[in-house]
Amino acid sequence: QLQLVESGGGLVQPGGSLRLSCTASGLTLDTYAMGWFRQAPGKARERISCISSSGGSTNYADSVKGRFTILRNTAKNTVYLQMNSLKPEDTAVYYCNADRGQYNYWGQGTQVTVAS
Repeated sequence: QLQLVESGGGLVQPGGSLRLSCTASGLTLDTYAMGWFRQAPGKARERISCISSSGGSTNYADSVKGRFTILRNTAKNTVYLQMNSLKPEDTAVYYCNADRGQYNYWGQGTQVTVAS
């Protein structure tokens, strides 16, 4: 059964760091482009980072560039999102996504709250 499970969310103070994990089962990372999206209350879901199936290409939204890093460990079939210098506006539910054209899958999401 194909499944994406996110973890690592929580409450952090402004300027702090968190690392989100997305562990995949039923698929292998080197056959899917993997992405991280987020959705804040009252706002549309936005893509903030992605990594190609080869792992050789990454992309970031301007809002997180220089602060967030997407990584993957193919041996663990896990994708990470390292988030540094967090801001209150980063507060959202963060979702992992696996995409291969006609096949597209989502995790259940993990809440990240940045507040003092």
